[in-house]
Amino acid sequence: MTEPYAVPVPRGYRVGDWEVREPIATGAFGSVYEGRRTGGELPRTAALKFLPTGTGTPRQLAHLRELVEREVELYRRLKRPRLIRMYETLVVDDPEHPALDGATVLVLERAEGSLAAVPRPLPDPGAVLAQICEGLAQLHRAGWVHGDLKPANVLLMKDGSARLADFNMAAELEGTHAYTPAFSTPDYTPPELLWSEVGERGRRIRPSADVWAFGVLAHLLLTDCFPLPGGTPTARRDAAAAYARGTDELRLSPELPDAWREIVRDCLTRTHEDRISTEALLRRVESASGTPRASRLSRRSRRTTVIGAAVATAAVAALGSGIWAAAGSDSPGEPRETASAGYGAAELRTDKGVPPAYRLLIVETAHDCAQEDVTPSLIAAMLKVESDFDPTLADPAKNEYGIARWTPSVLRWWMNADGTPAETVPKPPFPPAESIPAMGRYLCWIAPRIDTLQGDRRVLIAAAYRTSYSKVNDAAGVPPKYRDYAGRVAHYLKEYTPPGKK
Repeated sequence: MTEPYAVPVPRGYRVGDWEVREPIATGAFGSVYEGRRTGGELPRTAALKFLPTGTGTPRQLAHLRELVEREVELYRRLKRPRLIRMYETLVVDDPEHPALDGATVLVLERAEGSLAAVPRPLPDPGAVLAQICEGLAQLHRAGWVHGDLKPANVLLMKDGSARLADFNMAAELEGTHAYTPAFSTPDYTPPELLWSEVGERGRRIRPSADVWAFGVLAHLLLTDCFPLPGGTPTARRDAAAAYARGTDELRLSPELPDAWREIVRDCLTRTHEDRISTEALLRRVESASGTPRASRLSRRSRRTTVIGAAVATAAVAALGSGIWAAAGSDSPGEPRETASAGYGAAELRTDKGVPPAYRLLIVETAHDCAQEDVTPSLIAAMLKVESDFDPTLADPAKNEYGIARWTPSVLRWWMNADGTPAETVPKPPFPPAESIPAMGRYLCWIAPRIDTLQGDRRVLIAAAYRTSYSKVNDAAGVPPKYRDYAGRVAHYLKEYTPPGKK
């Protein structure tokens, strides 16, 4: 190692089923190492993030515990396609090594590198920004604020896609606000937080703070410079304060593409009240990038090749307090169409025609439901029967659209992760990233309402999706009108369910 690590761990050290290999990166609040699995059923490689137990003062230790608890809580509660995945948490039990004894270890999905380590300009910055914005939208819909969005906390996967990571500053909303520690990266902190009051619970923060940070990040990726003038973070902080007071104007780079200029301007407003909402931002970013969500879930070979090569040749960048994890395939030598191609193979057959682009989303959607009958194979089978996995399906005669054949007035009730209906009836097209989780929520609501009937409950749930749970209960099974549909779902259920699984 060429720099002191927050948590030094020797190569070959064992924790749980993992062996520590090469160091990857470090930050103020933890260190990341390559990990190789020595047992169990998780992927063969991962990123092991060691969070210190430390030999600090009681106040320092309390602060570290809070950061650890924030990150672990978010990973445990949120599984979203644009957030880096946590496989498990471990606690080191090793009294002979006091510096490690008691340390928390997060076993995380591996990435190719952080956005901070990739030479700019990127080959397709708009597509990367669209994925970052989608990750923010997923966080905000679930009621969380990231609190520290910056290049070091955006990870690039092997297929070139982007994921959000490093959630030790994240916080759950309590109404319109959340409370986070009084730490931030000045260049990405909105003016209202630079000198905000810090109470006993920390600093009050809104989702609009993430929107400001996204505006800064977008300007940086698209022009290779910050939107506020100054040669140092301190100078740029002072420029942000002058802008917020109205004594200076926002002068965006002339190199900023016209399609992005108003987007960045609407992110970087003087006050949080005037800032664009995350959902409106996502729609405009999708339009400006020309990259619909469906295609962002699949591999883009050109972007994969160029970004992958750039990361592979880049040295580890100076990451400040950020941490990034390097990538590796779950099965070395096995070709993969997407980063998620092999993920979930224990629950969903990956050799039977389920498009790789949707496997992660299908498995994660099933995991979000506590009903045991709502399985990845059920969701995949229904998507096959509903649309043959066609994200562009449009059947105006039946008023059904998208991969899950949603009727707009029905989708309105299931599209939000917090369980609240959308304010207005959505208009097609409906991207898979919206349609598939909505299908999972609806199935999860249906499942406990099906009576105890003969037959496969999963097939009964599918029939209820097509008609209603009350009609299934009244018919004491699949109503005659839907038996052909149910039969096809049953066929693909068998096809997509791994041997030995229900």
